[in-house]
Amino acid sequence: MANEALIPLMKQKMKTDNREGRTTLGITGTGNFAVALAKRLTMSGYDVIMGSRRPEARQNNLTRISDCLCGVELTSIAECFRKASIIFVALHMEDFKITLEPFVDAARGKILIDVSNREHPYAAISNAEHLASVLKHSIVVKGFNSISAYTLESFQESGSSHKVFIASNDSIARNKVADIAKTMGFSVVDLGGIRSARFMEEFVLRVFSHWKIPIFFTFGIFNLWSLYIVYLYFIEASVFQWEQVFLKVLNKPLCMTAITVLAVTYLPSQLASIVQVYNGTKHKQFPRFLVTWLKSRKQFGLISFFLITIHVIASTVMMSPTYYSSWFRPVTVTVPANVSVSQVLPVSPGVMIWKGEATCLVGITAFVLLAIVAVTSIPSVGDSLNWSEWRCIHSKLSLAVLILTVGHVCIMGAPNWVNLETLKLFKSITFLSILLPLLVILLRLAFSCPPLSGYLRKIRRGWERNSEGQTSPLVLEEPVTILHQFDEKMVNGYQGVRLESSCCCDNTAPAPSTSSCNQPKSVSFNVQCECSAV
Repeated sequence: MANEALIPLMKQKMKTDNREGRTTLGITGTGNFAVALAKRLTMSGYDVIMGSRRPEARQNNLTRISDCLCGVELTSIAECFRKASIIFVALHMEDFKITLEPFVDAARGKILIDVSNREHPYAAISNAEHLASVLKHSIVVKGFNSISAYTLESFQESGSSHKVFIASNDSIARNKVADIAKTMGFSVVDLGGIRSARFMEEFVLRVFSHWKIPIFFTFGIFNLWSLYIVYLYFIEASVFQWEQVFLKVLNKPLCMTAITVLAVTYLPSQLASIVQVYNGTKHKQFPRFLVTWLKSRKQFGLISFFLITIHVIASTVMMSPTYYSSWFRPVTVTVPANVSVSQVLPVSPGVMIWKGEATCLVGITAFVLLAIVAVTSIPSVGDSLNWSEWRCIHSKLSLAVLILTVGHVCIMGAPNWVNLETLKLFKSITFLSILLPLLVILLRLAFSCPPLSGYLRKIRRGWERNSEGQTSPLVLEEPVTILHQFDEKMVNGYQGVRLESSCCCDNTAPAPSTSSCNQPKSVSFNVQCECSAV
């Protein structure tokens, strides 16, 4: 027996005019996206009318595709415009003028939702703006172009994690389309005016745009470290055999690249602090390279985590006295005089000394903490954190990860550094690999301690060094009377603030930084009256 919940969709071809309490939506087009959209709208409780240039030829195809489309009315485009006030335009941009221009009058005042995407990232105007130029008397809304047909049909794959971007010059139309998207189970991002459609259409054409620079940078750093390793251990001195290149030798530039990329992840924020302190303001734009670097920090961090994971696996596979002889206690075998040398003697492997165990402990701790930081980069996990929790993980915990990573390298290499000359010290791979991370840690600690911490905090709260007569932002310590016109909601957070509806001064402005009011003087609050400083 068929599921009774599906009987209205499967068996009854219902008329949309007779269904009370349900909204009728139109769709122009009968392609794959239009069909998936019709199914999702129908299952979300809407009546759907699909408009086609050849409705008779498309009717059998739709019923053959899915039984869920039996409740969808397929008609002409003109009839679709007549019956529905909100219509999804599921057509290619090239067909807008040919297909829709004859219906300019029929589309007057209708809300048209453009779901199309262009094929090339660069265009003078968006598809939505082109549609608005074709149907000049309609209200065009850009939306649903970032949702695939598969996502529309798969309920288990679609939900709040899939965002529908909406843009239109009409705020009422944006709200109506947003309500439809929410009913379908999507979250909505309102991008304002129709010009935002250019960004929406360009965004879906990007292919790992934020990953290109980090990947190329990582590849370059890995090659540099690899060449240095080859020179150090194969050309200058023959330390390893070529058979060890695949794991033992490759693991060295891998871990050195990982710690370098990890330091590069947190370096741009320190450079941004230096720029702000140098400029004495937060309102001056950063250099373009620094802006790009700041936007790529997530990608750098994930690449570093990936490399460190490979390093951990490779080191675990090689964990033996043969590969890490300095980590284990040497085994001394004494052969008795009455025992032949050729006789096989049982030998127990040596145990780890403090260097091996401390290196493993610090390394494992750093890896686990870095895994926590990496997990919070997943959107669903990051969305569950508030600002304080997210900042604690990506600021304080990440600093602890960097310190532990440097400690891991120092424990492993420091015993050898004390016996090296200055020139040979700067040739040590362990010493060279921690120079950049140490610089990042020192900068971070410098900006976290007075006086730089307080100075940087003032700048980020709006204080500017070059502004004459400006007082630094202060926390209110006593009730303040603000003699100016303000909305009460602006200062609801301040207790004891009394608002008056007008300035007490006349139109004559006295000398700067003086008060001509007969009212009691108030504490400086960085608020300017039209006639004098309050």
